[in-house]
Amino acid sequence: MLKFKSRKKKKGKPQTDEPVLSKKELAQLKRQQTAARKKLLNTIAICFGCIVLLGVPLSLVLGVKMGMAVALGLPVMFFSYQYPRLSLWIFLIYMPFSGTVVYWVVGGNAIFQLAKDAFYLPAALALAVECYRNKKTFFYPKDLASTLGLLLFCSVMTLMVVNGSMQFFWPDCSPNIDPGISCKEKIPLAQGILGLKVLLGYIPLMFCAYILIDTKKKLLWLTRTHVTLAIVCCVLNIAQYQMLRSGICAGTEALGVTGDDLFKASLDAKCLVGGALTYTPSQNQIRLPGTFVSPWHWAWFLNSNSALTFATAFSDPSLLWRIAGMVGMGVVFISSVISGQRIATLLVPTIIVLLLILTGQVANLKRFIPIALALSLLLTVAAASNPEVIQERIDSTIERVAHAPPHKFIQEQFEWSISEQRGFLGRGLGTGTNSTRVLGKTALIETYHPKLLYEMGWPGLMAFVIFTSHIAYLSFRHYRQVKDKNLRSFGSSFWVFVFIISFFPYWYPLDTDPVCVYYWFFTGVIFRLPEIDKEEQKKLKAAKENEVQLPPKRKSKIKRRVA
Repeated sequence: MLKFKSRKKKKGKPQTDEPVLSKKELAQLKRQQTAARKKLLNTIAICFGCIVLLGVPLSLVLGVKMGMAVALGLPVMFFSYQYPRLSLWIFLIYMPFSGTVVYWVVGGNAIFQLAKDAFYLPAALALAVECYRNKKTFFYPKDLASTLGLLLFCSVMTLMVVNGSMQFFWPDCSPNIDPGISCKEKIPLAQGILGLKVLLGYIPLMFCAYILIDTKKKLLWLTRTHVTLAIVCCVLNIAQYQMLRSGICAGTEALGVTGDDLFKASLDAKCLVGGALTYTPSQNQIRLPGTFVSPWHWAWFLNSNSALTFATAFSDPSLLWRIAGMVGMGVVFISSVISGQRIATLLVPTIIVLLLILTGQVANLKRFIPIALALSLLLTVAAASNPEVIQERIDSTIERVAHAPPHKFIQEQFEWSISEQRGFLGRGLGTGTNSTRVLGKTALIETYHPKLLYEMGWPGLMAFVIFTSHIAYLSFRHYRQVKDKNLRSFGSSFWVFVFIISFFPYWYPLDTDPVCVYYWFFTGVIFRLPEIDKEEQKKLKAAKENEVQLPPKRKSKIKRRVA
C-alpha cells in the first residue's frame, strides 16, 4: 500500500513595503487630518460670510458688478493664501477660460480680467512665507539673482525717475497749454506701476512652479492637464467656427457694419465662447478668439500648446496619453488654420519642426513614425474637408509676408523707437503697453524689444535681454543633468519653448496671456527636473536592492512506504 507524506507549509505574514505605523503615529495622523478638516471648514465659513456681509452693501455703493467683484475677490484671495498649491492649480486651469467667463458670465466687466491674479498673487506670497518659516529657499536658482537684480534696478529707476517726474513735475494737459511743453495725461505713476506688473509680475511663477512640481507624478499631472485643456479649448474653437460657418452665429456682416469695421474684431459678434471676433466671409476675413478675450491671445495659446502637446506626445510614459498628446497636436494645428491668425498659422508648424530637430525626436523612430503617420492622416482628413479654407490661409499668409516682411517690420519698429527716445531711461514704464491705456497715453508698438527700448531706454532693453539669455542658459544646464529618459525628454521640449520665447522678436508674447504665464512657469519646472530625477533614481535603486530573490524550486520527494 502506498502512503504519501505531505509537508505542511509554515504560515507567515505577507511581506509588504509599506511601513507599519505605531499607535502614537496613527493618533498623530488622525489629529493632523482633523486639523486639516477644521481649517477647511473655517476657511469656507469665513469666505461665505465675507460674501454675504460685503456683497449687499458694496453692490449698493459701487454697483452690482463692482460690488460683487470686490465681495468675491477678497474671499478668493483669502482662500488662495490658505491653500496656495490648490490655488495655483486653479489658476492654471481657469486661465484658458478666463475670456469666456469675462464676456459670457459677468458681462464683460474689465475688472474680472484680473480675477486669475486673485489666485496667483496670494498663493505666491503664501509659498514665500512658508519657505521663510521653514528656512527653505523660495528663490531658485540663486544664480539668477544677479541678472534679475539688474533688470529690477533698471525698471525701478525708470519708474521713479521718468514716471515719477512726469507725475510730480509735469503740468496737466489742457487745450490752453503750449504745444511745445511736455504735459501729463491721467496718472503716469500708476501707469508705470501697472507697466512694471506686466513686465515682471509673473516672474515669481518660476519659484512657485519649483515648489509645486516636486515629484514626477505632479509633473505628469501638469502635462496631462494641459493636454486636456488644449483639446477642450480647441474643440470649442472648432465648434465656434462651425457655428459661424453654418449661420447659427451671425458674424460681423450681420451687424450691419461697413468699411473698415468689417475687418475689426467686435464683441457684438461673439459666438459660443470667448470675446471679440471677426467673421466676414465676403472679404475672406476671419479672426477667432477661441476661449480667450481676443484672437491675439488665442493665437498665443495655440503657439504655446504646440510645444506642450508635443512634450506629452513624445515624452509621456503612458501610451494612452501619448495618443492624447498627438490628438492635441492635431487639433491645435487645425485651430491655428481656421482661426485666421497668421502668426499661429506660421508658428505652430515651425515650433513643431524645431522641437523635432532640437529635441532629437526625429531619430526616435519607434515613437516618431507612428505619431507622424497618425498626425498626417488627421491633418489630411481635415484639409480634405475644408480645402478652400486651407488655401485661403496659405495665400493670406504668403501675401502678408510678401507685403510686410517680418525683418523689415522689426527694423522699422526699432528705428521708430530710437527716434522717439527722450532720455537715457526711456519714456516711462507702461507708455508702450496697451493694457495701461486707461491710466495714460500709450504708443502702439507691435514688437517686444522696440517696446522695451521705447519704455526703458537702452539700459532696460539690455538688462532684459541679459536676463532672458541667462534663463535660457541655466535652464539648458539643468535639463541636461537629468538621467531619466522621460524626464529628460520633457525637459528638452520645455527648454525649446523657453528658448524660442526668450528671443522671439516679433510682436510681444511676454506681455500676452497665456504665454507670459507658461514661459515663467515651465522655466521653473525645468529648474526642478534635476531634483525630481534624483528622487526617481533613488526609488529605482531602492527597488533593485529590495528585489526578493526567490529560492530555486525543489523537486518534491515522494516517499513510498509499503505497509
